[in-house]
Amino acid sequence: MADRRRGSGLIGELSAEFAGTMVLILFGCGVVAQVIAGGALTTPKGGLGAHDSIAWAWGLGVTMGVYVAGRLSGAHLNPAVTVTLAVFKGFPWRKAAPYVVAQTAGAFVAALLVRWDYTEVLARADPGHTFRTQFVFSTLPGNGSLVAGVHEWGAFRDQVIGTALLLLLIFAVTDPLNNLPGANLAPFIIGLIVVAIGMAFGADAGYAINPARDFGPRLASYLTGYGSAWRDQWGNFYFWVPIAGPLVGGLIGGGFYEYFVHRFLPEAEPTPVGRVPTGE
Repeated sequence: MADRRRGSGLIGELSAEFAGTMVLILFGCGVVAQVIAGGALTTPKGGLGAHDSIAWAWGLGVTMGVYVAGRLSGAHLNPAVTVTLAVFKGFPWRKAAPYVVAQTAGAFVAALLVRWDYTEVLARADPGHTFRTQFVFSTLPGNGSLVAGVHEWGAFRDQVIGTALLLLLIFAVTDPLNNLPGANLAPFIIGLIVVAIGMAFGADAGYAINPARDFGPRLASYLTGYGSAWRDQWGNFYFWVPIAGPLVGGLIGGGFYEYFVHRFLPEAEPTPVGRVPTGE
């Protein structure tokens, strides 16, 4: 019997990016819906105290998404990753825009599924579909708080810093000249990176650190009843922040790694973990 498998090509890569990002957002938006909307029905203050649950599920969602897409596309799952790889690692620019579209489409479809599955819970917790549950789908400054004091430019700063850290660490754990994680553990390590960023930098802007992760679900929520989805809790246009901030931050983080680490690595096999390198 003839082998029915085909070479991936661009279509296969885009399909993998779509599927991997969809898996990521299903876990990510799903856990926020459970914590915020579900918690609001059972506790007076909602489920906002379960930040660790959110951070872990987002990180595990990244891990699962990378395992889904890694073989075919490299599992970017994030326009900031795609653009930064194009600038510093030779990823073809002709593929960049299609990758971004596939990532955003995967995030959009996943958010629609979460919106559908949590229809009754969201309606009961927030009948007006306001920013109180808008945060299930897209980020807000200060996580939607009216007293946190974080506005657009503070959130932009936060997104630049968080995404710079993300790309710096992704470059570090995927650099063949560095000490790569063994046994196909790179997706798990990248997921842990996202968990750590969520725990350390989650308060100012919800650590979108991914334009597709924010824009796709934001569009899905707008089309399903969240009329103020493009604005923050004060009514200001906000949707641009988790798009522009991660793109800028990714370039900063990637450039930082290339300039401060990668260019000093020897063009040879890395030293095995636990062995002390010998001088020449």
